[in-house]
Amino acid sequence: HEHPRPLPSPPPPPSPPLDAMSEHRINIFLRLRPTKGNLCKYESLEDSTKIVIEVPKENMAQEVINNQKERHEFSFNHVFDRETRQEDIFNKVAHPVMNAALDGYNGTIFAYGQTGSGKTFTLTGGPEKYEDRGIMPRCLSLLYSQFKKRTDYTYQVHVSYLEIYNDSGYDLLDPALETQAKSLEDLPKVSLMEDDEGNIHLRNLSAHPAATEEDALNLLFLGETNRATSETPMNLASSRSHCIFTIFITATQVGSDVTRKSKVHLVDLAGSERVYKTRAQGDLLNESKYINLSLHFLEMCIVALQERKGNKKHFIPYRNSMMTSVLRDSLGGNCKTSMIATINPNKDHTDESMSTCRFAQRVACISNAVKVNEEVDPQRIIKRLKKEVADLREELALLRGGDEAEAELTEETFKHLRSKVDDFLSDPSPESELNVGPHMGKLKYCIGYLKTVARQG
Repeated sequence: HEHPRPLPSPPPPPSPPLDAMSEHRINIFLRLRPTKGNLCKYESLEDSTKIVIEVPKENMAQEVINNQKERHEFSFNHVFDRETRQEDIFNKVAHPVMNAALDGYNGTIFAYGQTGSGKTFTLTGGPEKYEDRGIMPRCLSLLYSQFKKRTDYTYQVHVSYLEIYNDSGYDLLDPALETQAKSLEDLPKVSLMEDDEGNIHLRNLSAHPAATEEDALNLLFLGETNRATSETPMNLASSRSHCIFTIFITATQVGSDVTRKSKVHLVDLAGSERVYKTRAQGDLLNESKYINLSLHFLEMCIVALQERKGNKKHFIPYRNSMMTSVLRDSLGGNCKTSMIATINPNKDHTDESMSTCRFAQRVACISNAVKVNEEVDPQRIIKRLKKEVADLREELALLRGGDEAEAELTEETFKHLRSKVDDFLSDPSPESELNVGPHMGKLKYCIGYLKTVARQG
């Protein structure tokens, strides 16, 4: 009796390629603004992942049947109550996005809500207390603290600050604002350009290097001072424009030719508002029209993305406005996105709060296809190969006892060698090298000098 032969084990599943896409649902959060007025009826349920808003039936006539829904339930990743600290909001909303950006993923955090509901405070913070810092400055602090810990990578950071006012783009970090231009309207407008692959490029928008956390914060605060704000019946300093603060991160692993490039959009949307409530006139009315229109186009894109499920050819009207064009990747593209919706729980604003929550529910249905943004840098390959050739030539010259071997070392040469050693010791880059050429006398002198420096501490 023969035993049946065992079936061959199936081959292991292939490992995913570096550029493999993974699905990411947009995370949505809700923040309730502290208020002293009469509160609407609401309660937070299931470990602060749901909120129920109660709307009492207004029709008091007994003979009329009122089928209006009284309890409205909305689900979120987390609901932040009125007493929530800025630090807790940052840890839940922004921390995962920034960690992913350090690993090469694009990220977006945007705040949405009615005028005066606390969007700008959530993102930029308050000027009075250090603990009131918002998401933007905390993101920058996290980045630079992580750079110090991740010593196997070298990082470069650039930042830009775009303002979209009445559907026109302006560079909030344009140097002309400090010298020539009196207002944003005097600057050249930022314009959209699309390449053959469908990527959006912004003309007249500057990207500034930020070597330290202080440099980055100074650029952030410079842009904040140049923003367009106005006094409205809803808010004494209402943001009258959409603002997008973008952090570009370039990371290169020591000894590798692969470069990771990621970007993080931090978006403060202007507040949606009902004109009949704000009684806006003149410039305020014109601004409100553009704000509401651009938010309408944003909602159109989100509704279209919802309907696109399974049908990749479904048209998404990104080009209707500048804001939706810039945020194309953030909505349905290659990006890890989080949205924080802000509401004013005052009884007078129940309609707007409900509208904001409904908008957030639609956003939560969108899935983004994300991947690590890695590319081989040809310049680094050329630099590495040139260095290898130079090293081999020096080794060959040293083995042959080259022409320099017999040359006498002068005091001027010693001074030059000491300077090279000092530069080598002070250079923080892990890729720095001490190169003195194929000369045994120079090598011995440098080793001796290094020993002296080490003894001196």
